[in-house]
Amino acid sequence: MLDLMRSRVLDYQPRQIDVVGLPEAGVLIPVTCVHEQPEIILTVRSQRLSTHSGEVAFPGGRRDPGDVDLCYTALREAHEEIGLLPELVDVVGPMGSLVSRYGIKVTPYVGIVPEVFDLAPNSGEIEEVFRVPVEFFLEDQREMTHRIDYEGRSWYVPSYRFQGHKIWGLTALMLVELMNVAFDARIPLHTPYDKER
Repeated sequence: MLDLMRSRVLDYQPRQIDVVGLPEAGVLIPVTCVHEQPEIILTVRSQRLSTHSGEVAFPGGRRDPGDVDLCYTALREAHEEIGLLPELVDVVGPMGSLVSRYGIKVTPYVGIVPEVFDLAPNSGEIEEVFRVPVEFFLEDQREMTHRIDYEGRSWYVPSYRFQGHKIWGLTALMLVELMNVAFDARIPLHTPYDKER
């Protein structure tokens, strides 16, 4: 299944946001496979952080002046936050860029990681690391849908709850794009959610 995911992500032309002057961030969407079932690795951010505290997010952060590109940023931050060594990540490619509510342009990178690796969450930034089977998102088990009006369009963004963790906002948007591109989930974002679809 990861081979098909890889080819679909490689063929994908993600949207680019051309807004000059925005600070940038890179995040990693780590995908692994357990007993031939793909899983997504997510983090819970520390309650002590000044922004997005306690929220579910992908490992990642702001681009440093010395970062060669945003993919490098995503890998560096994943190493700093959860101890994932960059050489263990098979970077497949980017998903579309998004602008956070804090005015930061965020670009996610899909990376295949080993089923087992040494996790070392940075307690100053990360409270917990957990995995969600891709199948959970393919079944579209949303808890609710948030309507967001942005750039003249309405977006209907899923919010999920998995084992007590709320997955919403930018993280949910990135997940839905990955599910639609890589796994043909067909989760709608521009039409009101119809549970009976």
